[in-house]
Amino acid sequence: TLLLVYVLGSPIVARMLVASLEEQYLPFDGSTGKRFDAIVVLAGGVLPKGTLRPIHELTNLSRERTACGADLYRRGYAAKVFLSGGDASIFEDGPEEANEMKHLAVRLGVPDEAIVIENRSRTSYENAVETKKLLGNQSILLVTSATHIPRAVALFRRQGLNVTPAPCGYLARHRVDVWEVTLFDFLPQVSALQLSTNAISEMVGMWVYRLAGKL
Repeated sequence: TLLLVYVLGSPIVARMLVASLEEQYLPFDGSTGKRFDAIVVLAGGVLPKGTLRPIHELTNLSRERTACGADLYRRGYAAKVFLSGGDASIFEDGPEEANEMKHLAVRLGVPDEAIVIENRSRTSYENAVETKKLLGNQSILLVTSATHIPRAVALFRRQGLNVTPAPCGYLARHRVDVWEVTLFDFLPQVSALQLSTNAISEMVGMWVYRLAGKL
């Protein structure tokens, strides 16, 4: 167990795991000037309010994805921003993620009338299913984290959606085959262990969806 923690906590291992996911889709290239029917932004979580947190707050993932979607809107790639994410809490009723994302999107300059809310989904699979119900065969620019984009694109395409990936928030600097190694890359770090855990969670998620027949 300690050996496994040491290995997964090594920055070089963490980078390789993350890069193996993120290199599957490069950043969106907008130089073609192509326009889409909608920019679809997937939620990444909301922190519910409490005695120390006076209001619901988006997680860093949700803020980052919303900002990426708003930027693509301002650059004119679509006239509509579709925010997807409902109440993902398990043991109690919580905030609907898409609603909280909308508040931020408006502050970032996306007009209220340009935003469409999908607040029924609780998982990536449900994001795809509910988006298909509402958008049908419209062309979409799919925004989510670079580590999450392989699973998201696969799920959306399985539903028959016309998807162009627009990953954001790359955690790896280089592809797997590009090496920049120092001695510190072999010393375990908590942050590296977190990266490894996130990457493995994405990989396991893909396997689970395949076993369930959803991919």
